[in-house]
Amino acid sequence: MSVQQKSWRHGECHCGEVGFAVNLPDQVVALSCNCSMCSKTGFIHLIVEKDDFRIERGAESLTTYTFGTHTAKHMFCSKCGVKSFYVPRSHPDGWSVNLRCLDADANLQLRFEEFDGANWEKNIEQIEGYER
Repeated sequence: MSVQQKSWRHGECHCGEVGFAVNLPDQVVALSCNCSMCSKTGFIHLIVEKDDFRIERGAESLTTYTFGTHTAKHMFCSKCGVKSFYVPRSHPDGWSVNLRCLDADANLQLRFEEFDGANWEKNIEQIEGYER
């Protein structure tokens, strides 16, 4: 199996206060989730390893929200309220980046998959890279 080359793509929240970069291959899987949080915010997941993500500016402007198991760390820009990325419950040592917050020139070839997050416990093992 060949390893795809990665390159850094950039993104930001709505107001631009919080900027980030994510190291992605050209071909990625984007997850659409129907859990209570994602269905209300329209978040589309790109799940990446810790080393493939960095906050470039505005870390001091982030506000964190947790609920349920408090494993996921939902981070929002305190100025515009947009969640561009967060630490997901499924990958607590990694990040989930909101595809919708990447710059328009990210040039990704996307494959969309549905995830039934409303029934998280029953379906979590379907997500690539998840380990109990």
